Amino acid sequence: MKASSFIFLVLNLHILCSLSLLVPTKSASNETDLSALLSFKALVSGDPLDILSSWNGSVHHCQWPGVRCGRHHPDRVTSLVLNSGHLSGQISPALSNLTFLLELSLSDNQFTGIMPEELGKLTRLRSIDLSGNPLGGYIPSTLGNCTKLLHINLRKNNLQGTIPSSLGLCKNLVSLVLTSNNLVGNIPPILGNLTSLLLFRLDVNNLTGSIPSSLGQLRVLRTICVNDNLLSGEIPRSLYNISSMEIFQLAYNNLQGSLPSDIGASFPNLAALVLFANQLHGQIPDSISNCSYLYSIAAASNKFTGLIPSSLGSLQNLAVIAVSDNLLEAKTTRDWGFIDQLGNCTELQVLDLGYNQFQGTIPISIGNLSTSLYFLSLGNNGISGSIPAVIGNLVGLTRIQLDSMLLSGPIPQEIGKLWILELIDLSNNTISGEIPPIFTNLTRMSRLFLQNNELQGNIPEQMSHMQSLESMNLSDNKLVGNIPNEIMFQSLSIALDLSNNYLSGALPLEISKLKNIQTVILSNNNLSGEIPSTIDGCEVLQALYLDRNMFDGSLPSSFGNMRSLQVLDLSHNSFSGELPDSIDYMKLQHLNISYNNFEGELPKGGVFQNITAVDVRGNPDLCGGIPQMKLQRCVTRIQEHKRNYQRIIIIVFSTIGAFACLCMAICFFACRYCRRTHKNAKSSYGMQFEHKRVSYNDIFKATDGFSLDNLVGRGAFGTVYKATMNLETPAIVAVKVLDLQNQAGSKTFLTECKALRNIRHRNLVKVLSSCSSIDHNGTDFKALIFEFMPNGSLETWLHPTACTARPFEALSLTQRMDIAIDVATALDYLHHHGTVPIVHCDLKPSNVLLDSEMIAHVGDFGLAKFLVQRDIMISHSAISTGIRGTIGYIPPEYGMGAQASVQGDVYSYGILLLEIFTGMSPTDEQFVDGMSLPKLVESSFPESIMEIVDHKLFLTNGGKQTGDYTHELDGIHQCLLTVIHHGLMCCKEVPSDRIDIQDFVKELNSAKEKLLG
Repeated sequence: MKASSFIFLVLNLHILCSLSLLVPTKSASNETDLSALLSFKALVSGDPLDILSSWNGSVHHCQWPGVRCGRHHPDRVTSLVLNSGHLSGQISPALSNLTFLLELSLSDNQFTGIMPEELGKLTRLRSIDLSGNPLGGYIPSTLGNCTKLLHINLRKNNLQGTIPSSLGLCKNLVSLVLTSNNLVGNIPPILGNLTSLLLFRLDVNNLTGSIPSSLGQLRVLRTICVNDNLLSGEIPRSLYNISSMEIFQLAYNNLQGSLPSDIGASFPNLAALVLFANQLHGQIPDSISNCSYLYSIAAASNKFTGLIPSSLGSLQNLAVIAVSDNLLEAKTTRDWGFIDQLGNCTELQVLDLGYNQFQGTIPISIGNLSTSLYFLSLGNNGISGSIPAVIGNLVGLTRIQLDSMLLSGPIPQEIGKLWILELIDLSNNTISGEIPPIFTNLTRMSRLFLQNNELQGNIPEQMSHMQSLESMNLSDNKLVGNIPNEIMFQSLSIALDLSNNYLSGALPLEISKLKNIQTVILSNNNLSGEIPSTIDGCEVLQALYLDRNMFDGSLPSSFGNMRSLQVLDLSHNSFSGELPDSIDYMKLQHLNISYNNFEGELPKGGVFQNITAVDVRGNPDLCGGIPQMKLQRCVTRIQEHKRNYQRIIIIVFSTIGAFACLCMAICFFACRYCRRTHKNAKSSYGMQFEHKRVSYNDIFKATDGFSLDNLVGRGAFGTVYKATMNLETPAIVAVKVLDLQNQAGSKTFLTECKALRNIRHRNLVKVLSSCSSIDHNGTDFKALIFEFMPNGSLETWLHPTACTARPFEALSLTQRMDIAIDVATALDYLHHHGTVPIVHCDLKPSNVLLDSEMIAHVGDFGLAKFLVQRDIMISHSAISTGIRGTIGYIPPEYGMGAQASVQGDVYSYGILLLEIFTGMSPTDEQFVDGMSLPKLVESSFPESIMEIVDHKLFLTNGGKQTGDYTHELDGIHQCLLTVIHHGLMCCKEVPSDRIDIQDFVKELNSAKEKLLG
């Protein structure tokens, strides 16, 4: 009895001991996870959203933001997700102690340093996402230990080195994304062992070698994308055995070979075939029509030959056919049969057949294409005949390129039906007849190119409705009559070219409306009369060609006001008289006044000092100038007349001067008396606006008592609110309330008032009014009222994670070009076209605001400086500033005590420009140990230019491609080369080495013009 009782007791003790091991207490494992999370937090150096502020002992760590624990092990962390939190610092190796971790996601933050090799200890890990961080170093080979991994996403970091072969051990991988890094070397053949892989992206790296044939083992693969690398060789035949393929992208490499004839059978599920910018040859296989889900064929810039298969018309989802810059052919009506069949593709949006070897005429069936078609290009082929009227059926077109061919006949009236058309290029053909009055409906047109044709008759006045036109070229035709006043569009900002026609009459006085135009070419016409004095209204004009006309009279003195003018050609006219004195002070780089009747002494300053930049031949009465001109000496009789005239002037002005002194003395004492009398009535800040003044109560009501709902943003010296006020239309305005508790706040108010008082420009933020009063507490109150910018600052567009109020939308390449030009034009105005030069001193994305039409406006003049001595070299007339501006954008000389200068602004603009086109902020934490944004860009320029630009510039909402990719690929590359090159010129260490902003505006516009064709 006793023995059985003893045995029973022992069994019960054993059971109790076993159960005690299963009771959920504060175990050692629990402490390990808690310690690991706290170690992670300790290495987070930046947490602007206070996400980790609650990571403390007040709540259990499984309830911390971003942390999830398991069901079966409620104290063990299974998920750590902290995406888009603006977190910075380094990733702690202690995360490897979260041994139950299944998901690690820290995407779209600012973590730097390296990926800890210790992450390879997380053998239970199913998913790791560290994308969108500036992580450096190598991809840890230890990730191969995480054999249960399903997803790896390391997109858009700064990872270097090769792709570790150990990743081939992760045989359960479903997605592998290594896009937008700096990876080199070959694609490891062992990756062909990842037989569960659905998504495979290695695009935008520096990978070399050939595509391994072992990837053909990935039989369930749906997407492969290795665009923008340095791969060569042929596409392995084994890849065409992956019948599940949906997205097949190998663009921007150096791949060779041809496509297999049975590609359609190989890829029955294919949706996108993107192969442009390679060296592929052979024919486009007819079997591609078996890919019934196909929506995009992008094979431009290769060496494809033969005909385009008519069977493409069976692809009901087809939206894009971009096969320009190949050797494709079509000669007979039968060859053009594919156009007939494409009428069945009701979703077609892009048809780009330019730069091939097409011949014959444009088929009438082109009018049966989808009304969704917005881009049509047939240019640079051997196509002849007339433009079919049925093109007017394509009411969705925004861009037509039929240039550089053999087209003849008139411009069809039916083009007037294309009311949303933005660009039409019919240049370099033999089109005849008159310019039809079809432009009444084309109110969205921004580019019109009809040059080098056989057009006759007058320029129609109906073109006055094209109020969005930025560039128009009607040169090299047979146009007659006067230049209509109606075509002097204020919107023209790039070029107006009417050269090589038979135009007559005077230059319209309305030329002054071309305030923003950069180039005017009227050469080789029959224009006559004098140049109107209103021409100085062309404030930013850089090049003016009036040569080979019948102009006469003397040059207006207003020429001297055209401070942006760099090229002036007046040759082969009948101009007379002396050159105006002001021409000596202009910033001309080329001047041709040859074969006129100019007389008198040639100036010796400015452009006249460079004998290679000036042509004065054919003016027998010109004399003097620098000796190298070898002109005759100015005769004594003329000099004597001048002396006599000067004596008379001296006597007259001496008399006037004495009288003026007497008047000034009287005025002095009168003003002194008035100043004493009205001293208390005078404003303390000296700003005189012509607009309606507002009170504190007006602003208080307009902002709903400075409600947080109306808060737009906070700055170093004030707060900006959105308000509704009856000042100008629209009634929505922005109110900047200065922080007068900050000593610099009042000074900022005075500076902004002074800067904004006398400047007006379309690319500067418009000030509407001001307020200097006291608030309800009797405290000083100062505010400025500006035009409201509904699209916010450039900062929120370049770095969208900084703005949660607006969904992601990438800026396209052309939008970034427009913004860069707008900002450069504003700086040019501030530096060269005001009463005194103004240095902004704080140019950065947050101070560039975008209106409803995405036009950029430079704002925040709180740190601006005025350079008083207008005619002295800017760098010597600057005012001492100390260090002004924002870290990352401040020129290096400011940090050494140098003075504010226009060259300093140019440096800041260069940084801004590089940020616009690379998407990288100069204050990113990757820029340490002497590395900077300019140095990073320079190290990749020019060979790796496409690797450093922001690839979001080819995206719109949802990540879809914009129309920008339909530009010629070489044009995109050349445009980016030009922009980045000149951006680096702005960022030179030595101020004198930096490019002048006026020169930069010209280069930017030229690059944009070439990009748009």
